Amino acid sequence: MISFSNPSADLFIPDNAEPSQALGRTTHLGIGAHQDDLEVMALHGILACYQSDERWFGGVTVTNGSGSSRTNQYSDYTDEQMCAVRAEEQRKAAVVGEYAFMAQLDYPSSVVKQPGSPDFANDLQSIFCVAKPRVVYTHNLADKHDTHVAVVVPVIQSLRELPEADRPAEVYGVEVWRDLNWLIDDEKVLFNMNDRPNLVRALISIFDSQITGGKRYDLALEGRLRGNATFFDSHAVDQSKMASYAMDLKPLVDDPSLDIAEFVDGFVQRFRDDVRSRVERFLN
Repeated sequence: MISFSNPSADLFIPDNAEPSQALGRTTHLGIGAHQDDLEVMALHGILACYQSDERWFGGVTVTNGSGSSRTNQYSDYTDEQMCAVRAEEQRKAAVVGEYAFMAQLDYPSSVVKQPGSPDFANDLQSIFCVAKPRVVYTHNLADKHDTHVAVVVPVIQSLRELPEADRPAEVYGVEVWRDLNWLIDDEKVLFNMNDRPNLVRALISIFDSQITGGKRYDLALEGRLRGNATFFDSHAVDQSKMASYAMDLKPLVDDPSLDIAEFVDGFVQRFRDDVRSRVERFLN
């Protein structure tokens, strides 16, 4: 039986499988900061595993959602009420997406943003040791949301501590707050999501506390995914109807000597060089 450092953490298994079995069957794992982050950034894994007998998607949400924006029907909700609503919405998404499991660690964002938080890191280690996923989706290192970056850094550090044989084959940092269309093309990881656009819409639409509460993530997500598919290549017909971008974080996991900050700065430097060289090409 897996245990978490935070006594209020919630482990939900939609098909009522035994916990070690539910985690052990997981092939694709998403780790997000907030409720609904998985349904934005880990859609590729959710769709790949949907109704599959061999592939299973597992989800981890780190924070409790108490800092959510709120208006309309949710304008008078307390932080405690919002936490309860958002946790239930995340469980509903796990049912609709047929997740292997859904773990909500229930930490306040203020705790997650404390560097070196041991409880959070220990929980990640516990999950990785049981699940041993082949593919991991998490936030990208250039995300502009502090809590998102505070999640991805310990994810990388925890994966580094695993025995080499237990590390995932693929680790991706996917766009949420700040898209990744600025990456130079040969460094973009492009996830095509042509299958089940109805499921994409359904999953994000479950989070009524966010949408009715003042953030039209349902429209924004589909707009971004469709925009990525069309604007990826200016000289070719669209190869997909919807797509998301990610950066490959696997090199950071495989080589603990790599500095995480320098690694992401490399993407920025190469983007700057690409822009500058393109302009200079047409100067007199």
